[in-house]
Amino acid sequence: MEAEAAKFIGAGLACLGMGGAALGLGRIFGDFLTGALRNPSAADGQFGRLILGFAVTEALGIFSLLVALLLLFAV
Repeated sequence: MEAEAAKFIGAGLACLGMGGAALGLGRIFGDFLTGALRNPSAADGQFGRLILGFAVTEALGIFSLLVALLLLFAV
């Protein structure tokens, strides 16, 4: 296998992390919405945790994109 082909395969595999982050974001917001509809009085207390979960999940997706770009364009 050529080195350039392996680089493209590695970058494609690194991009799978972005799909995982998208699934995680959907899960986080879906579960928050379900909980907020069941108990609206507790939704305000959980909003900070929702934003923290969003930030961490999005950071992992961006890190995955960064790894893919480094694999593609690094020396």
